[in-house]
Amino acid sequence: MRTRRAALLGALATVSMLAASACGATADKEESGSAGAADKPATGLRLMVPNTPGSGYDVTARTVSQVMQDSKAASGVQVYNLPGAGGTVGLQRLVNEKGNGKLAMQMGLGVVGAAYTSKSEAGLTDTTPLARLIEEAGAIVVSKDSPYKTIDDLVTAWKKDPKKVAVGGGSSPGGPDHLLPMQLAKTVGIEPKKVNYVGYDGGGELLPAILGNKVAFGASGFGEFLDQIEAGQVRVLAVTSEKPIDAVKDAPTLKDSGIDLVFTNWRGIVAPPGITDEQKKTWIDALTKMHDSKQWQDELTKRGWTDAFATGDEFGTYLKEQDKAVADLLAELGLA
Repeated sequence: MRTRRAALLGALATVSMLAASACGATADKEESGSAGAADKPATGLRLMVPNTPGSGYDVTARTVSQVMQDSKAASGVQVYNLPGAGGTVGLQRLVNEKGNGKLAMQMGLGVVGAAYTSKSEAGLTDTTPLARLIEEAGAIVVSKDSPYKTIDDLVTAWKKDPKKVAVGGGSSPGGPDHLLPMQLAKTVGIEPKKVNYVGYDGGGELLPAILGNKVAFGASGFGEFLDQIEAGQVRVLAVTSEKPIDAVKDAPTLKDSGIDLVFTNWRGIVAPPGITDEQKKTWIDALTKMHDSKQWQDELTKRGWTDAFATGDEFGTYLKEQDKAVADLLAELGLA
């Protein structure tokens, strides 16, 4: 039951961008066999990241922007950060930009939960779903000089004194980095309300807390720590995927360690409400072109992301399902 719910709350996705449609004299050129506007990169697009530089959303958005450029799906995509309140400051701004077809926001499971726990007036169901991009497993990480060498070491100490063993996450309550340790605590027999969770606004703020031993361990997407893992600054005690991850070869899964839990996060892109069908198509076409490129497939492999691409109505249906699942779980935890 716990495994199924954790899996329901998880999933990742993939991102891309498209070209503007042909018209007028350009359309005449296409009919004669010349390249038209439909072959040109989309322009003037802006992608908001609702948390800090260095976070998982930030890395995803900047990767999307670069691959769009490289694959000629779009040119000059501006990525900017608007952090605050677990992503809901950015969400409110997006909803306020009704009809702005040039703007979109990088988001994921964390924003879904934060909208409830922060009592945001804006919700993900108010936005225009564009594409789910990727899924990413979580990781339980510690600093290189942590006394915890294995997940068993950590769980033993955690069960002995839950309040003393602080866990840090890159999201506010209701986000994936919060839901993961709560699910883990329930699975190993710790009352979730006793967990000492310290929330940070994205992985960019979480990492220094782990490295400085301000928290006993961190729970977040493993992709946020790849550089530090390779540099030997942090150790991964376990990953939360069903199977081992090539990008973190030495880390066992929770299930392999005797803990019956699978948990995955997902990321996607949404636009403001009230955009036109043509504007929506421009984004989805561009994202599809990006997704289909070799450059994007290379990034998936490099970063250990799982391709979970879905667009338009398919993503919209999934988003509604996630919204309800998160609301139900937070209600169970007394947080919504």
